[in-house]
Amino acid sequence: MKKYNVAILGATGAVGQEMLKVLGERNFPYGELKLLASKRSAGEEVEFQGKKFVIEEATENSFENINVVLCAAENYISEALSPAAVKAGAVVIDNSSAFRLNDDVPLVVPEVNPEDVKNHKGIIANPNCSTIIALTALNELNKYAKINRMVVSTFQAVSGAGVNGIKELDQQISDINSGKTVEIKTFAHQIAYNVIPQIGDFDEMGYSQEEMKMQNEGRKIFHNPDLKVNCTCVRVPVYRSHSESITIETEKEITPEKARELLANADGVKLVDDPASKKYPMPLDTSNQDLIYVGRVRKDISQDNSLVLWCCGDQVRKGAATNAVQIAEVLVKENLI
Repeated sequence: MKKYNVAILGATGAVGQEMLKVLGERNFPYGELKLLASKRSAGEEVEFQGKKFVIEEATENSFENINVVLCAAENYISEALSPAAVKAGAVVIDNSSAFRLNDDVPLVVPEVNPEDVKNHKGIIANPNCSTIIALTALNELNKYAKINRMVVSTFQAVSGAGVNGIKELDQQISDINSGKTVEIKTFAHQIAYNVIPQIGDFDEMGYSQEEMKMQNEGRKIFHNPDLKVNCTCVRVPVYRSHSESITIETEKEITPEKARELLANADGVKLVDDPASKKYPMPLDTSNQDLIYVGRVRKDISQDNSLVLWCCGDQVRKGAATNAVQIAEVLVKENLI
């Protein structure tokens, strides 16, 4: 089997570490493996599949003989280094939001629009985690009856803010239980025993950056520039896995029975929909795996041709790392690298 040289940019972060883990789990045919991070992390050792790898400082000269770069770095780093990687001959699969809405950069969820990978010019963008979770859940429904409008509320785990989000929740719970004053650093307000209806800065209409991603990215991935989306994003004191309440309006009716039939056979989806037995998707059940669990499927009693569902998915894995590795697998399958 042909081997492909892989670099992980941002290898010491939560998503970068998960990318490495997923490469091993999915037996990606890597040859050389290069782990890149900031200068302060250079020299650290990481053990992977019985070998020790030394973290290297990421520079413009880090990508010689690399076929695929899995980028788990912040926007400014990706903007600075991705062009250098492309110039060196690599394909960059970028988890940042830097290139997602560029016309010449495919935005890909492999279960939804894998064919878009063929249009890449060196960079392929990984969508936002909440967008990946929602569109994976909705893909078969959208193919059956085109979705015209979505009303979405997301309930996003603290790990979506990285390692610091997890540490802040832990520290605040400890401080509260010890009677200490709570410190707030990562989030706008105390997250322990609270929910915060803000992720990202607000625009002039009062929508946050995270909320607008669902519309803008959803339109691009579904190839539907007229898709209407109203989204509210909320940070919740859950460690891992995002949850989403989604209402869709479609061109023709999808009965709950038909929706369950479609979802039961949907790629990347697990139907968990037995409310009478108290069985429905929850973050505890969906963490540390790659399927999007979908349930609470029901007719929207307020609107014709409208359906309501609830879904949960691990935003570190399918919402980031696994989706990126899956894109690399599409590149290999289609002989595009």
